[in-house]
Amino acid sequence: MKTLEDLRNIRETLKVTLATRDRMGDSPVKKHIMCCGGTGCTSSKSKQIYKNFVDEIKKAGLENEIQVVLTGCFGLCAMGPIVIVYPEETFYSMVKPEDVAEIVSEHLVNGRLVHRLLYKDKAHESHEVPKLGDTDFYRKQKRVALRNCGHIDPENIDEYIAYDGYEALAKCLFELTPQQVIDTVSQSGLRGRGGGGFPTGMKWQFAKNTQNIVKYVCCNADEGDPGAFMDRSVLEGDPHAVIEAMIIAGYAIGSNQGYVYVRAEYPIAVQRLSVAIGQAREYGLLGNDILGSGFAFDIDIRLGAGAFVCGEETALMTSIEGNRGEPRPRPPFPAVKGLFGKPTLLNNVETYANIPQIILKGADWFASMGTEKSKGTKVFALGGKITNTGLVEVPMGTTLREIIEEIGGGIPGGKKFKAAQTGGPSGGCIPASLIDTPIDYDNLISIGSMMGSGGLIVMDEDTCMVDIAKFFLEFTVDESCGKCTPCRIGTKRLLEILEKITSGKGEPEDIDRLTELCRYIKDNALCGLGQTAPNPVLSTLRYFKDEYIAHINDKRCPAGVCKKLITYKITDACKGCTLCARKCPVGAISGSVREKHFIDTKTCIKCGVCMENCKFGAIIKE
Repeated sequence: MKTLEDLRNIRETLKVTLATRDRMGDSPVKKHIMCCGGTGCTSSKSKQIYKNFVDEIKKAGLENEIQVVLTGCFGLCAMGPIVIVYPEETFYSMVKPEDVAEIVSEHLVNGRLVHRLLYKDKAHESHEVPKLGDTDFYRKQKRVALRNCGHIDPENIDEYIAYDGYEALAKCLFELTPQQVIDTVSQSGLRGRGGGGFPTGMKWQFAKNTQNIVKYVCCNADEGDPGAFMDRSVLEGDPHAVIEAMIIAGYAIGSNQGYVYVRAEYPIAVQRLSVAIGQAREYGLLGNDILGSGFAFDIDIRLGAGAFVCGEETALMTSIEGNRGEPRPRPPFPAVKGLFGKPTLLNNVETYANIPQIILKGADWFASMGTEKSKGTKVFALGGKITNTGLVEVPMGTTLREIIEEIGGGIPGGKKFKAAQTGGPSGGCIPASLIDTPIDYDNLISIGSMMGSGGLIVMDEDTCMVDIAKFFLEFTVDESCGKCTPCRIGTKRLLEILEKITSGKGEPEDIDRLTELCRYIKDNALCGLGQTAPNPVLSTLRYFKDEYIAHINDKRCPAGVCKKLITYKITDACKGCTLCARKCPVGAISGSVREKHFIDTKTCIKCGVCMENCKFGAIIKE
């Protein structure tokens, strides 16, 4: 069993070994090669890249001077697989396994950069080679929850310890009372990062105040929003931060058992979390008498089958108990009667990832970031029509414009920004007119959206907002647990009206029907997921009502997305090359060579093949 002294000895020893990553001084290891091992890069053969580096470095006889590490997600997923060479912090992007030999021979052996693989951004296109932290993507970020992702080996507990890991736990066990721990969390202003933004310290206080011998600490790692992968990346890149925070939470509320509920579709996260829990037990950081303090706490993993509703706290607990994941009426709230009928504390991965840093650096440090009512930072999964897709962590209050244009690199292809969807199926669409809105909990709610877990989907001028509302309703209908009528039947009726509108059969009265039905579902659904399901419809009606009217009155989709409302037309620019006629799968195009062609709209199946193949831009959508 490791004592507090053992923990600190490991830290001091490893600080020397890992010195080159932070350029802290001399080290036996001269360079570190950090290979992204997140899910995105793994799907692009990053494990083979890692293996090739190990083999090539050994061939070059440099295995004692260069250490290769398979780390977590760096964040800039659009440019993966990513390889960073320390201490110079050289940033190689879109690396392939066959590129490794060149990097080793040129950069590591001969000291010459492989320029064709260097990451370039607008600020560094024509001069100096950018370091990771100097790029447009990272410059405005502030990493707290993601501080170790891409910087340590997530399967090596010693590396986590070297970067102050478990020091916050030691501080709690030996310097702070449980109430002082909760007070620190409360004073920091940390709000839950999983959805509604409930004050974390208040939730911890409720759980502590409930008198019961048995209490539980749970971690929600289900993360079901389309396009969201924040929690997955934290578990893949820094699992010990979550483990340490859960132990601290157990000490604070008086619990000896924790559960991490993680979806089975996250195999890398599950594997690394399992390894981390095993290491923590081996080091005496989980189990009985942790660090000789007398406090006992352990953690088990429970796998979810991917039901979206199990992101709701009561449904999650029902699933852990082995039952069908369905929400329960509240009150009683989980802090009073939760898992197995006992008082339970539940936070999501990102919330826990902030805790060790808050304990170590103090409540005032965390509260100094963000806005008056939304403290700290927020991790967003940036996706959709954006150049730099990936993970970003910014102080609360950062504007949508900064995230999209500066960090995200803007909209590809010179297209115009149209809207951003935050909060997934529970959130709303923010129009371009509100792009300068500071992003925090209260601002998003005031404009008809919500923070949610942190998905941020960007849409350009080619996006149909009625179709977007339909997309999220299709997801909600498919994922509804069916327990309450407003969600089970109400969302289905909403979807039917949207399908009617996008197929060209909409009526003016449908807008009023949508609004009335949305209000009813919000007021009567059993759980938070059902209550927020109408948000995509309400927000698109609020900001893009003209598109609904065009679909209904003009039988036209302004964005040219809804197939049944599209008409393809050949303009006078046609040269009569016959390519469109030859490519049309149903023979809907006719015309002679070198003469303008025509499309039979009754035969046309609106597949768009003709427009894709026209070399003269003579085919348009109306």
